[in-house]
Amino acid sequence: MADGLTDLPIALEMLAAAESSGLDLRAALSGDDEHLRPTEIAQPALLLVECALRSTLPDDLDVIAVAGHSVGEYAAAVASSALTPADAMRLVIERGRAMAAMRDGTMCALIGIDVDAAIDVCAETQRETGEIVVVANLNAPGQLVISGSTDGVAAASKLALMRGARRAIPLNVSGAFHSPLMTSAAARFETALHAVAIADPDPPVVCNVDATDVHTADALRERLRAQLTSPVRWIDCVRRLVDLGADTLIEVGPGSVLSGLARRIAPDTRTISVSSVDAAKSIDMAAVAG
Repeated sequence: MADGLTDLPIALEMLAAAESSGLDLRAALSGDDEHLRPTEIAQPALLLVECALRSTLPDDLDVIAVAGHSVGEYAAAVASSALTPADAMRLVIERGRAMAAMRDGTMCALIGIDVDAAIDVCAETQRETGEIVVVANLNAPGQLVISGSTDGVAAASKLALMRGARRAIPLNVSGAFHSPLMTSAAARFETALHAVAIADPDPPVVCNVDATDVHTADALRERLRAQLTSPVRWIDCVRRLVDLGADTLIEVGPGSVLSGLARRIAPDTRTISVSSVDAAKSIDMAAVAG
């Protein structure tokens, strides 16, 4: 996924920052899927690819706001000049390590259930079992992810299927991300976050925890702090981007998952997926401007 990217200036800066943090990211990117799968490797790898691809986009894009899904929010912070690429890399490496150290719990995707019903399922499961389970990712209408203790997620998944969900798909993750079970990880990460300089984002970053477009360093820092234990409100983030005036959403990174979600959330909004340098060069500025 990093083909043609690792020798770009921004990538070299980020690779050096990773090496200073004890991670040979270039070697990981040249390996197979199994080398990239661990959370503490996957997160910085995604960050590098997203930031490198963003640097290849046309300079004359009229960017109203930026957003990123979970760890992608750090790439958005780089795109808004709130974080330097090197600082973002060091933060994401620490974030990945803190999250990977939390081995309790799991996550499960629920297909074909609305947000309110999923929230009710999680609340009922917690009342009846005492287990922790919450809605962690609000990805698109009818596509949600729940997170919590293994028993809690299992019970909530079963109840969701009884309440009309079409499918419950266990996710291959190392922990219960974006749930209260990440509290210890968030505390560990907060130390690193407060040691890094953050500038006022320009353009603003639409943040996961509340879909607010933030314009100040303090507001961004607080939301990055809260992100590990809070749900990713991606449906609201996309809608906020559109409300701010975006008529085209450009996804940078491997694959086109977010573009697919955006088409379900805001079907009248144009989406462009950029997963390679060639794709970035082929963007039709006239179409974007139109």
